[in-house]
Amino acid sequence: MTDLEEPVLHSPLESRHAALGARSIAFAGWFMPVQYSGILDEHRAVRERVGLFDLSHMGELFVDGPEAGSALAAALICDPPSLAIGRAHYSMICAPDGGIIDDLIVYRLAEERFLVVANAGNASVVSDALAERLDGFAAVLDDRSLATGLVAIQGPRSREALTPLTDVDLATLRYYAIAEGQVAGIPALVARTGYTGEDGFEIFVDTARTGELWDALLEVTRAHGGVPVGLGARDTLRLEAGMPLYGNELDRMTNPYAAGLGRVVKLAKPGDFVGRLALEKVARDGPDRRLVGLVVEGRGIARHGYPIHVGDRLAGQVTSGTQSPTLGVPIAMGYVAPVDAEPGTVVDIEIRAARIPAKVVDLPFYRRPG
Repeated sequence: MTDLEEPVLHSPLESRHAALGARSIAFAGWFMPVQYSGILDEHRAVRERVGLFDLSHMGELFVDGPEAGSALAAALICDPPSLAIGRAHYSMICAPDGGIIDDLIVYRLAEERFLVVANAGNASVVSDALAERLDGFAAVLDDRSLATGLVAIQGPRSREALTPLTDVDLATLRYYAIAEGQVAGIPALVARTGYTGEDGFEIFVDTARTGELWDALLEVTRAHGGVPVGLGARDTLRLEAGMPLYGNELDRMTNPYAAGLGRVVKLAKPGDFVGRLALEKVARDGPDRRLVGLVVEGRGIARHGYPIHVGDRLAGQVTSGTQSPTLGVPIAMGYVAPVDAEPGTVVDIEIRAARIPAKVVDLPFYRRPG
C-alpha cells in the first residue's frame, strides 16, 4: 500500500483529532493527523517547549520464551541477548542480501520477553518475517499492533510535564530505556525514546485506554505551553535531527552501511543471522553510495527524488528535504557516490530544471542543547 491509497485503519484517537481541528490524511494504511495549528507552530513547540504525538499506527510485536533473545539475534542485525532488562536497541531487520526490510526499536522487557516496534507501513511485513524466522526456536510472537495504543510526549519540557502523571521515576530512566508503571492511572510501558531529536517519552497502553491517556497528556502539554503535533512537524523534526525515514532514506535496495548506520550491525555477536554474509562484505569493501546531509545554498527546497550532480556527472539523489524551521535554511538528505560524500563538498541539486548549489555537511543538522 502506498501513502496515497485509501486508509483501512483508524487511530483510536480519531474523534479527538477531529475535535481539535486536525487535518488528517491517509498514511501507511492509516488515517492520521498531518497538522493541527500548523507545521511551523508545532515544530517550534517541540523544539522550545513540548509536543504531543499520536503514534498508534506503529507496530508492536512481543516475543516471549526461553529462546526469545537468541531467536531475535538470528532474525535481526542487533544482539538482543546482550541487552539488560529495561534497555533498548535501535535495529533493523534485513533481507539475505543486506537490504533493509524495516528499521526497528527492540526493547528487553524481562529475561524472556522483548518488544519490537516496527513502522506502520511495514508492521505486517515485519510480523510475517519474524514469525518465519522464529520458527524452530522456543519463542512465541504476539502481534499486538492493533491492541496497543502509542502516544509520545517530546520536547525540553516533556519530563516536567509527564512527571506528575506517572509513578515511573523519569529522572533515572535513561535514554533508550523502558519501564513498566502507570500514567494517569493507566497501566503503561514508558520508554525514553523518540523521533524528534529532543528529550521525550513514548507511552504504550491498551488501545481501549488510549483516549484517557491522550486527554491527560494533552492537559499537561498545554499547561507547559505545548500543542498536539501531526505527521508534518514530525517529519521536519526528524529531518533536522538526521533521523532516517523508511521509504526515503531506508528501503530494500539500501544497506545499513550506506545509510551511515553500520554501527547497529553487530557482526561480533555469536551465531548466524539473516544478511550476515552480505553485510560482512559491505563492511569489508565499503558501500557503493553514502547518505549525506546537504545545506542548500541557493533558493529552493530539495525534494525526494531530485537529482544531485557534481559537474556533468550524476552523483546521486535527494531522499528528504525541507526548509529547516530551526536553522532557517533549506536542508536535505541524499545518497551520493562515496567520492562525493566528504563534508564541504559542493554539489548541485536539480530543482525545477535549475541547478542549485548545496554543501555536504555532517549529520545531524541539529543537536539539542546540553
